[in-house]
Amino acid sequence: MTAIATSDTALQLTRDGQLKHFLTLDGLQRPLLTDILDTADSFIEVGERTIKKVPLLRGRTVVNLFFESSTRTRSTFELAAKRLSADVLNLDINTSATSKGESLSDTLLNLEAMASDMFVVRHSQSGAPHFIAQSVTPGVAIVNAGDGRHAHPTQAMLDMLTIRQHKGSFEGLKVAIVGDVLHSRVARSQIAALNTLGVAEVRVIAPGTLLPRDVESLGCKVQYDMRAGLKDLDVVIMLRLQRERMQGALLPSEREFYRLYGLNTEKLALARPDCIVMHPGPINRGVEIESAVADGPQSVILNQVTNGIAVRMAVMSMAMSGQVAERTRGQAEGEQA
Repeated sequence: MTAIATSDTALQLTRDGQLKHFLTLDGLQRPLLTDILDTADSFIEVGERTIKKVPLLRGRTVVNLFFESSTRTRSTFELAAKRLSADVLNLDINTSATSKGESLSDTLLNLEAMASDMFVVRHSQSGAPHFIAQSVTPGVAIVNAGDGRHAHPTQAMLDMLTIRQHKGSFEGLKVAIVGDVLHSRVARSQIAALNTLGVAEVRVIAPGTLLPRDVESLGCKVQYDMRAGLKDLDVVIMLRLQRERMQGALLPSEREFYRLYGLNTEKLALARPDCIVMHPGPINRGVEIESAVADGPQSVILNQVTNGIAVRMAVMSMAMSGQVAERTRGQAEGEQA
């Protein structure tokens, strides 16, 4: 797999600054992120209709290309595409030609030959969606549904939408991300989004073994003591303990992790009274979070799931619109030449 492109912004945006791929939040500016949130807000009511469809991607084909297992992300992308009236193809990698030795490039060429318009890509290797975006035929949009430890931009944006719905604004907010930051592509995207949107402070709370070496360079403050880190918080985002990505003994035990870094009602009381509790899922109850908190009045975890559909509708429709604008501009320039 090639290295992640350094020119993320040029790869993701048209010359007019419209989204044409959605690979990472790095390099994207506040007006564009706000536009994604505003567009997602406009799609919330679609889910409340009797007929939950709009025609923005009618006639388009969206391929869910998931090289890693997923339930929540894949399902919400599929629902989002169908609510935009697209045709959806879910490719089962375990039974596809890729598992029989076909290269990723050949798989993509065959899918493009079927007149696919968008690939939603989830891959265990960081940089896979970037590689595909650099290789794909012009006019085909790529959306990153999570790559390695690198990024999960739609998850971060649905989290931002949830925060904005409950807090009204990002200005002045203190937000903490707690747990397995080292293995979390979600955390990296959340930190980028929170800083771009202008929160007052981003904290990460975790044991040293579950923090990247360069975590402070991402734009956050490190706190090893959870009780101290929860003080004056407006938002606390718990992360899943990703044992499948761990190599070696990074933790003494899950019980010890819960004692020190699990969120229960006693610890939550140290934050502001109106602090909201988030989790990207799936939740390990009794490991990262107490059921009384996950199901309690300050939890907005189910709101996150609902908002995931609206955000993914926004990203998919905006990326396809950008691809159309880019193609139209290219054709006009060709006719003038």
